[in-house]
Formats: sequence, structure tokens, C-alpha cells
Amino acid sequence: MPVRAVVGLPHPALAAPTPAVDVFDERLVSLVTDLLDTMRASPGCVGLAAPQIGVSKRVAVIDLSGHKKAPSNHGELVLVNPVIEARGDVDVAREGCMSVPDFTGDVTRATSLTLAWQNEHGEEARDGFIAFEARAVQHEVDHLDGLLFLDRVRGREAVFRRKVYK
Repeated sequence: MPVRAVVGLPHPALAAPTPAVDVFDERLVSLVTDLLDTMRASPGCVGLAAPQIGVSKRVAVIDLSGHKKAPSNHGELVLVNPVIEARGDVDVAREGCMSVPDFTGDVTRATSLTLAWQNEHGEEARDGFIAFEARAVQHEVDHLDGLLFLDRVRGREAVFRRKVYK
């Protein structure tokens, strides 16, 4: 499947809550494949939500396999209709986003959570997430709710120009 263009601010799909998926068909499987291919083709990307490719569906993918901040993780996940059911204590950490490529920000998020979701075939799942993986899940669920990490930073002093590595 094709690698899709990632949309950036001020694209309207990034600011609109997504409707729940109620049809699990080949078009959904194709969307998931496109999300995974786009995520894999984007260096440093650990998650991508459908609104980031201009699609208003409650679908996201995450894969922290091999990531130094998440030595223990669930691997590749397809999250359809994810719902955060419980959150633990919070901390602040720096986040970036493919849709906001020039900036990073300090964001307060839960360090643990319980998530319920479906996969692209409609099979239900529920599990706990901790540390960086919990942060990644919350970041992607925010995209599905029409929020960016910039909506969660507290003040301009918590936003930074992204470093350029050569």
C-alpha cells in the first residue's frame, strides 16, 4: 500500500474529533496498512493516527519495537476505537509530532493507563501500558480526539524549536 503524506497544521482533520469505526472491512484494513507503511517510512515515528493522513476515522497505529525508551512494549499495535479507561500518576516529558515537525513541547501525561480497543478485524482487547508506551498511546488518542500536543503544553516556555540532527 502507499505511503501517505502526513498533514500538518492548520489541516482541519487535526482539530476535529473522529467518529467511531463501525464497519470493519477491506477499506479499514487498507487504511491500517497505509498507516503502518507511512509510520515505518518516517524516521523516528513511533505512532500515527488516521487524522494525520487526512482521514477522519478513530484509528491509530503504534510500534515501539526496538525503541530505547521502551525496552518492554507491546510491539506493533492497531488501535481502532481506543478508549482510555483508567490513568495513573502523571509526569512531564518532551514530545514531538509528525504533524508539528518544527516544534517539541513539555507535556503532562499519565505514566500508566488501561486501554480498551479493537483491532482492524473488530476483535476487542484490553491491556495496561506504562512509561513511554503509555505516553505514545495518549498522544495518538489525543489525535483521535482532535488534540495536538501543543494543546496540552502549559505556556510558551514549554514549547521548543526541534533540534536538527545531521
